[in-house]
Order: sequence, then structure tokens, then C-alpha cells
Amino acid sequence: MEEGITEQPSATRESFAALHRYWEAANYLTVAQIYLQENALLRRPLTAGDIKPRLLGHWGTSPGISLIYAHLNRLIQRTSAEVLFIAGPGHGGPAVVANLYLEGTYSEVYPTISADERGLRLLVRQFSTPGGIPSHVGPATPGSIHEGGELGYSLMHATGAVMDNPDLIAACVIGDGEAETGPLEGSWKAPSFINPARDGAVLPILHLNGHKISGPTVLGRTSDHQVEELLRAHGWAPVTVSGDDPLAVHSSLAAAMDAAYAEIRSIQTTAREIGVAGQVLWPAIILRTPKGWTGPAEVDGLPVEGTYRSHQVPLAGVRENPEHLAQLEKWLTSYAPELLFDAEGCLIPELAALAPLGVLRMGCSRPRNIKALDIPDLAAYALDIWPRGRVYHETTRPLGKLLRDLYVNTAENPRFRLFCPDETNSNRLGAVFQATDRCLMPAPGRWEHPVAQDQVSPDGRVMEVLSEHLCQGWLEGYLLTGRYGLFATYEAFAMVSASMTIQHAKWLQHARGLEWRVPVPSLNILLTSTCWRNDHNGFSHQGPGLVDVVLSLSGTVTRVYLPPDANSLLVVAEHALGSQDYVNVIVVDKQSHAQYLSLDEAREQAAAGASTWDWAGHETARDGTQGDAPDIVLACIGDVPTEETLAAAWLLRHYVPTLRTRVVNVMDLMVLPPASTHPHGMTDDYFARLFTTDTDVVVAWHGYARALHQLLHGRPHPERFHVRGYSEQGTTTTPFDMVVLNRMSRYHLAVEAIQRAGQELPGMAELRDHCSDQLKAHTAYIAEHFQDLPEIRSWQWTPHQN
Repeated sequence: MEEGITEQPSATRESFAALHRYWEAANYLTVAQIYLQENALLRRPLTAGDIKPRLLGHWGTSPGISLIYAHLNRLIQRTSAEVLFIAGPGHGGPAVVANLYLEGTYSEVYPTISADERGLRLLVRQFSTPGGIPSHVGPATPGSIHEGGELGYSLMHATGAVMDNPDLIAACVIGDGEAETGPLEGSWKAPSFINPARDGAVLPILHLNGHKISGPTVLGRTSDHQVEELLRAHGWAPVTVSGDDPLAVHSSLAAAMDAAYAEIRSIQTTAREIGVAGQVLWPAIILRTPKGWTGPAEVDGLPVEGTYRSHQVPLAGVRENPEHLAQLEKWLTSYAPELLFDAEGCLIPELAALAPLGVLRMGCSRPRNIKALDIPDLAAYALDIWPRGRVYHETTRPLGKLLRDLYVNTAENPRFRLFCPDETNSNRLGAVFQATDRCLMPAPGRWEHPVAQDQVSPDGRVMEVLSEHLCQGWLEGYLLTGRYGLFATYEAFAMVSASMTIQHAKWLQHARGLEWRVPVPSLNILLTSTCWRNDHNGFSHQGPGLVDVVLSLSGTVTRVYLPPDANSLLVVAEHALGSQDYVNVIVVDKQSHAQYLSLDEAREQAAAGASTWDWAGHETARDGTQGDAPDIVLACIGDVPTEETLAAAWLLRHYVPTLRTRVVNVMDLMVLPPASTHPHGMTDDYFARLFTTDTDVVVAWHGYARALHQLLHGRPHPERFHVRGYSEQGTTTTPFDMVVLNRMSRYHLAVEAIQRAGQELPGMAELRDHCSDQLKAHTAYIAEHFQDLPEIRSWQWTPHQN
């Protein structure tokens, strides 16, 4: 047995009377938050005026959450364990806040919510009211790293939190409604990726109360044996605690937690002293208690406790229905608040003593000692781009070398991981395997020596699993506990976890407004294998939608970068990996592309967000002098759009040498909206320097045209921007055919440019004919030869061609 446990009475002989009363105090405060605006301690008979005009909140899951919280307090007191509490049930907020208040952390974080009758009044009044707190656990909840509004992510957040966090136990409460979601179902695979020699431990507590909002749950209707076997197959050793007799449940749950803790420490001690000898079976608890336990058994002749009717507000018409008001008063007085709180409204000392002390309280859990990444000098990875536009290289491969050395630099104090759905090599990031392996624990009873070419070992820190949900969720838990990472995925399939991106951005947005919240490393999402170069995989793999998703979120926390080449990708990655409290989306293809910018040039453009590429345009006036403004501006955003724009500029220079053209490249997408809309928005003066105030602009853009039009709203004459981008046209085809199908080819851009130039100049007719002929020739050639025209395949940027 662990030291500390043997000094205490065993769970079977222990008295749980005080702990039961502590649980009742938490239940009382939960009900009070849902219903009361005055008379928080029932110092006088309850009246309709004491009731909030709008009753919001969720009671059904709350008694189970408070029961688990109270028992974790007991475990922490006995063991001094560092425990992170994660509440999966969506709207268990009032229960968590009640327990934080009882342990004292809530009043420390929010001094106005004091630990007395005045503070209790404010506590109940703030819940689900304007200017108050929401009904679910969120950023404003001390100790939390998990947003409870959208279900499915609790166990993966818990798993990410314990990676490279050897002393932490993440106690994760999972509701049986949440357990029906796809992300949670996938999360049970965690034992295959948790290494007890270097990681902490996750303690899942699957709370089965049998019902969702208006019907039964799958696991709630499944036998104990079947649920246990389901978890066991994934690498857990579950024990079931069930019943509706409080004292019996207290005894069984305490014994289960004691045993789970002892087993966790035994597993970790063995792994750390002897080594990892294969995947272990980690403890898990299945808790079956009635939904809405201790609440009204019946309302208006219908059963409530133990049914879906207890899910939200069991007594809905309290202000208007005297019988409901009387029933609520009976419910509240059943907890005997006069015996829980003293005359000043403070929790009585006997019960207050049941909470852990100081930083061991679960409300004190937060990232500590975040050490910045030591990012190597980019010069070691930068490409020599000369002659400009004629050097070709796989754009993401230098980044892989940088990530490799991040692993090397953090080996002594691990705080960086790459998360990728089985695509690390495919995304040209395979250099990381020179420093570490893929992480995978062998299955119980199937211990085998790792196959060298698989680059798999329990000690690996590259996290590959074929689930975007798990990769992003693990990374979010890793980041929210103070470490750094990158999620790299195919662009189209980032939409699988797009909702997670939204939820994380919402978390960061609200967390920024809380002074007590410690900034955390940014969520960095690398979108590669992009729509324009998934010609081999086909239409299903072609979709730039995540950019649209991110553009709809708050500009205070979102950034979108489209580096055109490898050096600019290095610069963007350096910035993103060192940043805090952002969602950084980086879009760049993994295939071989022309390289344009030196490292210094890339840094300069990254700082500005966008710049004129003087070497690519031709702004000399027809009389040989420098003109005041170009006849047309060609703008490009993204690697393939950049190549097509440069080819269009080359055609214009060759066929219409008297046309003054300007080429502008945008690397930071968020510089396009006005500064009043996004913090990165460029000034009006700089915007005019790039795009003028009245010249037409032909834009080749990586994503959907509507997204770019959205950003340009508020700029001078936004109708002059003619955007060509991805328009949901695709198939298995050639690379160049993708830009042709979406009408973003060099030929489409060139024709658009001379159409928008506003004048007919020598050579324009010939260029139109040339473009039309080339498009026809392209269609015929790929049908016959299954590859692009030779002049497309061999084209390279060459300056000053006339």
C-alpha cells in the first residue's frame, strides 16, 4: 500500500458521516444556484420573490459530480496527490462551482464571492444570469482546462494533460450521454499512448445515471459486465460502484479510489525503477447512481429522480406554482443548511477540514513554470533560393528538421510534441524520427520488440493515431497544461475536428479576459496536403474549409498564415511555436514548389504580413518612367496561387509589355481586414501602398472566394477585388487541371487582368487567343497523356522576359 493510506482507517471501517454532509452541502449550493436569487441560506421561509425569473441549469448530473469531487478531496488528503479535475458532463457547472466554493478556491480567485452569507448571496445570483457565469464549466471556472459545453472531449483533454507530466493524475468524469459521442468513444484508446515511466495517469470515472436530456443512454442500459469488458478491451481495469444507498456508495467508492490510486502508483513505480515491460491495465471506475439523486422523487405525479426529467430543472414553475415552491423548499431543507453553515454563512469547520489545503485543492490546478521553447536559429534550415523562383523543394521538409531539433533541445525537460494522424512522413516531417519515435505501448500479452523501420516505441514522443479528434484533443490538453506542440493534418480532414477548433478559440477568447488565467502556448494547426495538390487523392481530399471556420471566430485569438515557400514557413512556424493564447492556422503544401524568398526577405514580409514583389511586377510607364500607380494589381495568397500569379505576370510582361503590373503577396491573411476589425489589419496607408485606392486587383487565393470578400469588407472600393479561388471543382486529375477546373490558372488570371485593366493595349488580343488555345490544348493533352503539358511541367519563373 502507498505511504499515507496505511496510516488511515480502511474504507470499509471508515465513517463517512462527515463526507456525506459535505456532499449534501455541495448539493444544496447546486440547487440554490439554479433556483435562488435571494434567501441563499433559507434564513426565512421561501417566497416566490426569492426565485430567479428564468430558471436555467442542469441538476441531473450534479449530485454525481459532487460525490466524485468529495471523494477525490478525501483521496488527496490521504495521499497529497496532484489531481486535475475534468468534468465531462456538459452542464455540470453548478456542482463544480459549489465544490470550488466549499474548498475555498473560488473566493480566493473571486474575492467578492466571499465565504460568508454575503458571498453566498452573490454566488447564487451570478449563476446563469446576465453578467454572471454560464451553466457549464468554462474558462471562468478555477482549476478547469475543459469547456463543458460541447460533449466528447474530456478524456482526450485529460490524456493530453498527463503527457510529460509525471506527477499528475487527471480525474476525468465522463457522463453516459457524453460516452455516446464519437470522440469520446475513440478516447478510450488512451492506454496505448500513456507511458507510465514518463507520463502521469488518467483516472476515468464513467458516471452512468442512465439518461440523457429526454431518453435513456446506451451504456446506462448496458450490463456492468459488458461495460467492464468494453473498457478492458481498450486497456483499462475497471471496477463498478453502484447503488442508491448513500453510505454504501460512499464506502464502495472510497475503496475503489484507494485501490485505483495504489495501482496507479504501483504501475508508475515499476516502470520508473525497472522499465516498461509492455502496456499495463490502468484503473478506471464505473459509477452507477440515480440521475438527479437526492432531488424530488416525483413532480406533478410523474417520477423525476432516476429519470430524464431530472436532467435540467426538475421544478420548472416555482414562481407561479405554490406547490412547486413548497416542494423546492422541502428539497432545500432536506439538506439541513442550518447544520452545514454557521451564523455568518461560513461552512462549519468540521466540514471545511475535509477539503485539501493550499495548492493541493483541485481549484488551484493551473499551468505552472511554462518555460519557453528554445527554437534553434532558422539559418540552419533555410534554403538557398537563388536563382529566385527556379529552385524547387518540398516546402515542409525544412520544417521537419526544425521540429526534430526541438525534440533534441527539449529532451531533458520534455515540453514539445508533434501530433499527426498517421501522416508525419507523408507530410514531409519525417526528420523528427531522427530524434524520437512514434509513441505506442504494446498491447497486454503481445509484447514484441519494436520493428526498427516502424520507428515505434513506448518512449516515442510523436503522437500518431488515425483520428483528428484525438490528435487535436491531446494537443489541447497538452497546451492547456503549459506545454507546446503542433497538429499537422491533411487540409480537408481538419474539418473533422473543426468544432474543436471553435471551442478552443472560444476558451482562449474568454480566458484572455481573466487576469488570474496564465497564458498558455498557442494551438498551432499545420494544414498541408492541400486542396490544390490533392490531384492524386481526388475530390474527397480537396477542401480548404477550416480557414472559413477560423475567419468567423474572434480576431483577438485567431491567426491564419499562408507562407508561399519553405523559408517563409520556417519564419511563420518560429513565431507560432513561440506565441501564446492564439489559434494559429498555417496553410502550406508539402509537395515540391518553387522557392522565392530568402530568410531575411521572409522575415521582413512576415513582419509586414504582405508586401509588393517588385522583382515580379512591371510598373514602368509606357514613356519609360516609373508610373504613379499600376494599371492592374495581381495579388496572390498561398503557394499554388503564387505560382499561378507569377506565371500570369510573366505572360502579361511577355505579351503586353506596356501594361504596368504590380504583384503583391500576402502571407498573413489577417492583415487584409481593417485594423478596427482585426489586430493584424494593416493601416489604410499601407493598404493603399500595396493595392492603391482605385486600381482593380485580380486575386489568386487559396480558399473559397467568399472568405476573402468577407475580409476585404470595409476597405476602399472592395468591389475592385476580383477573387479567384477554390470553387468546389475537383477530381482525380493532374496538378494543373485543378487550377483550370477552378478557373484560377495563369491563363484565367491573365485574361482577367487585361479585362480589368480598363484599356486596350498592343498584345492583349494575342494574349487572349494564346490563353484560350492553351486551355483547349491542356484539356486535350491530359485526356491523352494523363499528365500536364510539357510547357506547364517545365515552366519556371524567369525575370525580365520580353
